[in-house]
Amino acid sequence: MAKTLVLYYSATNTTKKVAEQIAQRLNADIAEIHPAQPYTSADLNWHDSQSRTSIEQHTHDTRVAIKDDLPDISGYDNIVIGHPIWWAIPPRFITTVIDHLNLNGKKLALFATSGGASYDRSQSNIERAVKENGYDVKVGQGAVLNSPAAIDSWIKNLNF
Repeated sequence: MAKTLVLYYSATNTTKKVAEQIAQRLNADIAEIHPAQPYTSADLNWHDSQSRTSIEQHTHDTRVAIKDDLPDISGYDNIVIGHPIWWAIPPRFITTVIDHLNLNGKKLALFATSGGASYDRSQSNIERAVKENGYDVKVGQGAVLNSPAAIDSWIKNLNF
């Protein structure tokens, strides 16, 4: 039986709740992603053009450091990465996570939570990071998951 790991980042617990539901439905292990420097509420103020996230998200191809506490993924067949969408893309440190995981031979599934963005630009962002790392990985179509029905539909299409 294929083993699955759900990795997620959640600034407000919204993504965490979805990640927990996915892990439960997939009988998967779950682990949280931590930026090296935690975000404060001031950092997350998207109304402030000088906030940390505003600056990070508008700096193309930047990498934001993560804590060195990612789990060993060698025993997993499927990796699910969940994140909020900030300025239509994942937080910049999600690319750093992709850089630090050996995704060769894995199936990668993606999901996000968002108040209004689609997953299109996030998908392109993740696929670019996968390509830059030269991984041999099957990347599934990601989705914004904001309801139990959306979660169920997305899981049904995973092909894990």
